[in-house]
Amino acid sequence: MEFAWILIALVFGVGVRLLRFPPLIGFLLAGFALNFLGYQANDTLHSVADIGITLMLFTIGLKLNVIDLLKREIWLSAISHMTIWITVFVSLIWLLGIVGGAYFDVIEIKTASLLAFALSFSSTVCVVKVLEESGEMKTRHGKLAIGVLVMQDVIAVIFLVIVTGVMPSIWALALILLYWLKPLIGRLLDLAGHGELLPLTGFFLALGGYELFSLVGIKGDLGALILGMLLSKHVKAAELSKALLNFKDIFLIGFFISIGFTTLPDLKMILVSLIISLLLPLKFVLFFGLFTRLQLRGRTAYLAGQVLSNYSEFGLIVVALCVNLGLLANDWLVILALSVCFSFALTSLVYQHSHQSYNQLKHIIRRFERADRLREDIFHQPKDAEILVVGMGRVGKGAYEALSAVLGDKVWAMDADRERVKKQRKAGCKIMLGDAEDVDLWDNIDHSNIKLILLALPSIGDITSINQQLKNVSYQGKLAAIARYEDERQKLLNAGVDNVFNFYTEAGTGFAEESLLLMDHKV
Repeated sequence: MEFAWILIALVFGVGVRLLRFPPLIGFLLAGFALNFLGYQANDTLHSVADIGITLMLFTIGLKLNVIDLLKREIWLSAISHMTIWITVFVSLIWLLGIVGGAYFDVIEIKTASLLAFALSFSSTVCVVKVLEESGEMKTRHGKLAIGVLVMQDVIAVIFLVIVTGVMPSIWALALILLYWLKPLIGRLLDLAGHGELLPLTGFFLALGGYELFSLVGIKGDLGALILGMLLSKHVKAAELSKALLNFKDIFLIGFFISIGFTTLPDLKMILVSLIISLLLPLKFVLFFGLFTRLQLRGRTAYLAGQVLSNYSEFGLIVVALCVNLGLLANDWLVILALSVCFSFALTSLVYQHSHQSYNQLKHIIRRFERADRLREDIFHQPKDAEILVVGMGRVGKGAYEALSAVLGDKVWAMDADRERVKKQRKAGCKIMLGDAEDVDLWDNIDHSNIKLILLALPSIGDITSINQQLKNVSYQGKLAAIARYEDERQKLLNAGVDNVFNFYTEAGTGFAEESLLLMDHKV
């Protein structure tokens, strides 16, 4: 990869960050800028982009519970949304064709259906990136969105088999053996340890899964996803995901840049892509309506619907097939690439304020909820709790154990990860399932007896949001939090958090003080 690509990506990434926009938008702009400057996308860039997507799907698999995909709110919403969207979109194209809209007046119903199908998908790359940046991958709405994306990937594989006419090899049946090889793959992960061998093993498994599925005629990305799912229950799954996080983010920059190399558009193409982008609110309305009809809470439906309201890079594959078959003009590939870029930017911008907008609209949104809730959406009360530890990662778990050793049942914990909650309950922990950023949660639980809440969360944005929500519900107790850096600590103190523990600095101080006690004891 040429140094100029890295330079332009850095300049645009830092530039949009200074404007308080997500870096993702800068990387998209960098691709168009490089194209405008005369650079050409080469095999290296495409390889980097492909590796980024493969690693991303592998890490999704590491966090995915297969049973979640069988839930009605996931598979039924994905199929229903696609069906309704195609029907509505084809009707709109037909109307635009009647009034003589540019590019729309020459599209037949069959081609319009394929175009609608291409735009019915949501972007896995965009959704995962946005959810990870906001620390919401394991929340109720985050898991719902990921589940819908996986179902869309399954539909994409079926579509490609039908359209290309390329059936998987008979050897594809042998992939079933991977289930029985799971202990052997897990053993390899154990042998990798905790150093540089761990991410290397992750690369081997992700890319190996891709190549294995490709060899038998199945979409390679699906192989990376499935191999990750096989390891999702492994004790080192979370550690492996974290080890691959920075690698995945770096490679994905290549993907965002590559979109800008599709071609340079003219004004007419930009206007058509903007018209298509104006239909994104319709995508949100359909998701929101389906989710609420399937008994999901208004907040879950609202947030999941927002993050899924974009167009997918898979749409470019569908349109490219249509162009090759002579069903669409080559200009449509450019138009769709622009629509995908616009949708990425809109999702990144809108979702930054999704929690605040929900708080403002919650009284209206709740009117669409059904009275009969799903069992997992019913809130549980922290009985007799005086201290609540939010976030049961390593820091939160340590704080909970230390406090409960002194105060016993007066200490409760809360976490948004269902699997972690189940595991901690089996270990005897007083813990409730809940997303602390959920304003509905604080509205529905009795926090009058809680004297102290500890926010053991990694994201300063999450902590700031929770702090504001606790103020909104008139929480009277104290609030403590952790921070990784001194500037973050100061921001939280300025926002009204009563005490902020600098994780790196004060952990070292505590370690030194505990060690000095050993010397005193000997004396």
